[in-house]
Amino acid sequence: MAPQELLLNYLPIVVFLVIATGLACVMVLASFIAAKQKPDAEKLSAYECGFEPFGDARSKFDVRFYLVSILFIIFDLEIAFLFPWAVTLGSIGLYGFWSMMVFLGVLTIGFIYEWRKGALDWE
Repeated sequence: MAPQELLLNYLPIVVFLVIATGLACVMVLASFIAAKQKPDAEKLSAYECGFEPFGDARSKFDVRFYLVSILFIIFDLEIAFLFPWAVTLGSIGLYGFWSMMVFLGVLTIGFIYEWRKGALDWE
């Protein structure tokens, strides 16, 4: 392939990026032109929800939020590993199959442990 042909293959991507950048700039400029630029004290406050902030921002909250988020990340990563494994399953053979089964087994044991400890029970 000639270098010019190779560069022509990237032309649609460059055109897309130019159009996207131009459209984003037009939208930002349009908002500055059309919107009222008269900020008041309420608009400039840290909280725009309509009422004054209450309590301390560093207040303690339940650790279950952390547990649920960690479980989500673990099982989200599991899915990220399963897709390439499923695509290459025919070429990796039995070793790849059983390696993934061990990985899934460890995750299952961890999930059962969390379940038995009551980390998933929301009181």
